[in-house]
Amino acid sequence: MAVALDKLGTPLDEVTTTIDADRAKAYAAATVDDNEAYTSGKYAPPVFGVVPTWESLMVSNAAVIPAEAMLMVVHGEQDMWFHQPLVPGMTLRTRATPFSVRVGASGTRFTSRIDSVDEHGDPVLEIYGTTFVRGMSDGESAGPDKPDHTFPDDARSRPAGEVTVHLPEGITYRYSDASGDLMPIHLDENVAKSVGLPGIIVHGLCTMAVCSQAVVRTLADGDPARLKRLAVRFAKNVFPDSDVTVSMYEAGAGAYAFEAHSRGDLVISNGRAELER
Repeated sequence: MAVALDKLGTPLDEVTTTIDADRAKAYAAATVDDNEAYTSGKYAPPVFGVVPTWESLMVSNAAVIPAEAMLMVVHGEQDMWFHQPLVPGMTLRTRATPFSVRVGASGTRFTSRIDSVDEHGDPVLEIYGTTFVRGMSDGESAGPDKPDHTFPDDARSRPAGEVTVHLPEGITYRYSDASGDLMPIHLDENVAKSVGLPGIIVHGLCTMAVCSQAVVRTLADGDPARLKRLAVRFAKNVFPDSDVTVSMYEAGAGAYAFEAHSRGDLVISNGRAELER
């Protein structure tokens, strides 16, 4: 079993959505983020950008990944470029393009490029979302390399801050309601165990939202409009009722490297944040 390569580089159908103010607030609450910029309705959280673009990502995945492999899918990496801050009421026109496939011994990584523009056609979001299909090692690699966000080793000598956030029991249900991500491995313990997981796991994008909270609070003076890029690799599973500690380091020219740990494990690696200075 392997992914289909014939759709690579072909833009898929455009999807139009509007950022809903109440849903943006619910997303902030579900990711344990009480930033006044979100509770007041001024902005939507940066990682909320996955919500209005979710349908496009699912269409892209369905075009390339065999249906029988969908229960073996987890989020591998996410790289979000913010050309404008996300504002409730903003209408987005989004188009996904299957971008690249990389086959490895433990599975296959499929990257979609997702581009969103506003009602005037101006860029808002550029996302490289990488889906990892566990155990799928057949087929060939194809397509261009996605943008790099490798952690620079020398950044460890320049710590910039550390934030710990507790993810309560039941967070996966609240995140599912707010985000629309209903993958059963986050909601049904029996399903999670049937595909080799120890139990329900927290959505990777929920953990990424925790990282964005740490970056915005510590490095951007609480202003999410200053965040221009946020990229992560999902290194290991996070579980409900756990602390997530995000450690940040200066990487030069308004850029920061970060990583996150939970229950002693490195759960987010190769984190990169870029801020408007």
